[in-house]
Amino acid sequence: MPRRPPRAAATVAEPAPEAPDGRSRGERTRDRLLEAGAAVFADRGLHAARVDDIVKGARTSHGTFYLYFANKEALFQALAAQVAAELETVASRLPPLTPGPAGVATLAAWMEDFADVYARSGPVIRAWTEAEIVATDAGQLGTDVWGSFTTAMIRRIHEAGVDGLDPGVAALALVAMLERANYYQLTGQVPVEETQLPTTLARAAVAAVFG
Repeated sequence: MPRRPPRAAATVAEPAPEAPDGRSRGERTRDRLLEAGAAVFADRGLHAARVDDIVKGARTSHGTFYLYFANKEALFQALAAQVAAELETVASRLPPLTPGPAGVATLAAWMEDFADVYARSGPVIRAWTEAEIVATDAGQLGTDVWGSFTTAMIRRIHEAGVDGLDPGVAALALVAMLERANYYQLTGQVPVEETQLPTTLARAAVAAVFG
């Protein structure tokens, strides 16, 4: 009886190659879809955006899209989670409120960080104010984020020890001013230079707290 040839050793599958920054191919594909989604949402808005637009922007297929996201709303939810995490970090870094030029400069630097995140994430943040989004998980993220900013501002106003100022009301007013001013600047509704906005808002905030 002829002898059987020896069986070949089992081949061990190699892991997907990583990019120079350590991300896997799947992570890079998902990031491309998120970036394309953000661009499409900025151009068309959440409701008019189509998966086809996102796929074309990411230079991939519908099948690949559905490997990562069930629909465009799921992709938007992932974007919203990213933006919420960035903004929560900014809120946690709100510096103490102090009077005078030094206090203005410190607060302006923090507001500049906020403006940077806002400018990068405008489509998501704007969608948080849409009536159709408010009651969704993504909308709840927006509510929680602004709640974190208000809580941080209340704490700093308490620490400032200013008499005759309701910290809750003052914090709501200051956070609303910060968010709306950046919204109007981003959408071109207010003719103000990007570099001037943080300092102007910081001066207004310090004057409102300390008189």
